[in-house]
Formats: sequence, structure tokens, C-alpha cells
Amino acid sequence: MATLQAQAGQSRKFQWVPLIISILITEGIAFTASMFTISQIPVWYSTLNKPSFNPPNWLFGPVWTILYIMIAVAAYLVWQRRDNSQLYNTTRTVYIVQLVLNFAWSATFFGMHQVLGALVIIALLWLSIVACINYFSKFNKVAAWLLVPYLLWVSFASVLNLYIYLLNR
Repeated sequence: MATLQAQAGQSRKFQWVPLIISILITEGIAFTASMFTISQIPVWYSTLNKPSFNPPNWLFGPVWTILYIMIAVAAYLVWQRRDNSQLYNTTRTVYIVQLVLNFAWSATFFGMHQVLGALVIIALLWLSIVACINYFSKFNKVAAWLLVPYLLWVSFASVLNLYIYLLNR
């Protein structure tokens, strides 16, 4: 029993390398997705009709950079409390699904110019973030709260995606 408690205590100590790996994974996904995005902003995206509440293009990069760091820290906090349970395996799977959907949105919207397809993906992304918050909260409440700004931004991005679709069909 003392060994298990000692191991549990060790898994909760702050560890730089896993945190950096978590940040590199999420920022790597962001960087890769930006390959679809950056080239299309002055070309395709600039030609779209956008709603009056569309933020300036320069705002998206800083917001997403901060959100990806928060996502990575949240994942690290859950990873610290990992175990061999089905709950942890499900939590990890939900986290991976939301990362894949996040990437897929950029590839679909900017890479394929499929605004409606991106709208479907962002709806699934929104649901996966809600699920992620739910599962993360079972391991670490701070981790769950770190995802709330992400959910809010994706909520806004969903409305923006919808309006762009409606204004350009």
C-alpha cells in the first residue's frame, strides 16, 4: 500500500519533459494545420463574404497559440493522474479525437474550401470538447477549466463558420 501511495505521489510531481512534450504535440498540430490556413487567408479566405462580427485576421494566430498551450497544460495535468483504468483510456481517446477534429477543421475549411463540411466537423469538435471537459474533470478540475476558453472560442468559431456558409452559398 505504501508503494502505491509513493507511486501516486510521484506521478503528481511536476515534470518538465512531459509538459514540453504535451505542448510540442499540440503546437505541432497547430503548426501543421496552419500550413492549410496561412496560404489561404490572402487568397481564398479574403474573397469570402463574412459577417460584421468577423475578427481581424491577425487575432486568430495569438488566440489559437494561447488556446493550444492551455489544451496542452490540461492534457499534462490529466496525464499526471493517469492510471490503467478504462476511464483514463476513454479520456485519452476523447482527447485524441478532439485533436484530430481540430486539425480536420483547418484541412477541410482552408485546405479543401469546404465550408459546409467544416461546419459539420466543428459541430463534432464542439461535442468532443464538451466530452473532454467532462472526462478531464474526473482527473483534475483545473484541467477541465483550462478547456473552457477553448470551448468558448470554438463556440464563436462555429457561429462564424455558419455565417460564412450562409453568406457564401
